[in-house]
Amino acid sequence: MCCTGKCARLVGLILLPTAFICMIANLLLFFPDGKSLENDQISLQVWLMGGLIGGGLFMLCPSCSAIRAGGKGCCGKGCCGNRCRMLNSVFCSGFGLVGSIYCTSVASAGLAIGPKCLVGEAWIYPFEDLGTDNSSYLVNQEWWGICEYPKNAVMWHVVLFSMLLSVGLVQLVLCGIQVVNGCLGCICGDCRENKDDEGGL
Repeated sequence: MCCTGKCARLVGLILLPTAFICMIANLLLFFPDGKSLENDQISLQVWLMGGLIGGGLFMLCPSCSAIRAGGKGCCGKGCCGNRCRMLNSVFCSGFGLVGSIYCTSVASAGLAIGPKCLVGEAWIYPFEDLGTDNSSYLVNQEWWGICEYPKNAVMWHVVLFSMLLSVGLVQLVLCGIQVVNGCLGCICGDCRENKDDEGGL
């Protein structure tokens, strides 16, 4: 039988680096193609900070809670301590679900609308009304040259928002797993022996 404590710790150890990946990706979106722009020249989806807040800060709580649920915690050792930590991880993972949904929603919107860049003399969203079918800028890369500045703004935008979308989906699945795992751990307890609390997964 798979131990709920080991599963919780594994989920937490995976969630923690994904939180930092989301935060770094979101911060990089503020500097398209490595250029420093004015505030009104950065797209709205970047300012919504789905990666920094949703996939990043919101994910630190469930990741740390899941790691603690797999080991010793403030609730002490033994059956009661395990159940207490598991119950805490359920609520924190629910919080993480909200963050991951926010992250994936903002990233999806960012990919659908496209980057804000200089076209002619105006800063606009040149791909906003193209839709998501075969006419989408995501399919027709030859349209990426529409953006005059920053030169590689479209690639920067697509790669980083795709990362946020992918990592956000992974976080969504992991938080969902931990909600179920935490409920099982809270009801049934942890199958590990006490000696296993001292180290490892």
